[in-house]
Amino acid sequence: MASAAAEEFEERIIEIRRVTKVTTGGKNISFRVVAVVGNRNGKVGVGSGNAREVPQAIRKAIQDAKKNVIEVPIKNGTIPHEVFGRQDASKVLLKPAGPGTGIIASAAVRAVVELAGVHNILSKALGSTTAINLSKATLNGLKELKSPKEYAELRDLSVAKVFQGAHKEG
Repeated sequence: MASAAAEEFEERIIEIRRVTKVTTGGKNISFRVVAVVGNRNGKVGVGSGNAREVPQAIRKAIQDAKKNVIEVPIKNGTIPHEVFGRQDASKVLLKPAGPGTGIIASAAVRAVVELAGVHNILSKALGSTTAINLSKATLNGLKELKSPKEYAELRDLSVAKVFQGAHKEG
């Protein structure tokens, strides 16, 4: 059962960075890896791992990403509404796009939305463009998304009224 769940996700490495910690005894070199996992069907997660060797850091990053998997509502190959994601100094604006637009995004944002299963989206990175912060900001933005059905339930309306607008008479 655990192997079937593990095989369902596609894994992608966004960044491998060499980091150095300077101590009184010298420099300690390690590697930081940022990874994204997703099933291209509404589930995606971002994680980071740090280790002395690259393969170990990759394993840790993928394990962390699988722990942080979220559900993303997807409507007609795009997101249901515009959303703004933040992480530290990075901000990401995500806008739904029509069919045929494709994914207009930087490498970090592209990896997250592609593995979430989005085919058409417009995005703009504002502030810091660090790969780890951009990917986490994108994930935070996708967390805020709600499907039209969820909005209809919150407002006690039908899904059609959410799109057409609920007008009061009088």
